[in-house]
This record gives sequence, C-alpha cells and structure tokens, in this order.
Amino acid sequence: MNFTNDKPIYIQMADRLMDEILADKYKDDDRIPSVREYAVLLEVNTNTAVKAYDELSRANVIYNKRGLGYFVTPGAKKQVLKERKKEFMKERLPELFRQMRLLDIDIKDVDEAWAKA
Repeated sequence: MNFTNDKPIYIQMADRLMDEILADKYKDDDRIPSVREYAVLLEVNTNTAVKAYDELSRANVIYNKRGLGYFVTPGAKKQVLKERKKEFMKERLPELFRQMRLLDIDIKDVDEAWAKA
C-alpha cells in the first residue's frame, strides 16, 4: 500500500480495511487478518496496526474475540457507508461543485462521463 502524507498511516490503514468491508471482502462476523498479519501485509510497524484496529474498534466497525482475533461487527458495512456518504456530501462535494463552476463543467458533462465509467 502506498501511503500519503495527508493523513496518519494508521488512519489510512483503517480506511483501507473499511474499503475492504464496503467491497464485501469481509462480511458481518468474518474474521479479519490479525494485527501482525495486517502489519506485515502493509509493511508497517505492528504498533501502527494496533492503532488502526483500536480506531476501528472505537468506531464499532470491528470487535475482538479474546484469543480468536478481530471480526467485522454486524451492520458495519451499512454504518461505514452512511458515514462515508455523510463525509462526501459535507466535505468533498462542495469542493467538487466549486471546481466545476471554475472550470465551466456542466452537469451534462458529468452525466456523460458517469455513463462512460
């Protein structure tokens, strides 16, 4: 995984895991990779992976079964989708609209591009 400088690595790791949940790689009550496995996979320090998992646990996206590992919380996909949509509408869409106005991009242009995607 290529990390960017705009967010802490552990947040980017948590985002990736949430992306994987949204993509149905992990479903409700599925076991996810252990902290160590995920750290090795993404080539980061184990402590960074622990922070990512702690973040996801606090957000109730994953839960820990002592001795068995971490699992996806039932309803996590719906919760992540709801939060991501809210964030998109509040933070990203206004900037997109601003850029469209500056570049004189009409909604019809967007519709055409959407149809081709």
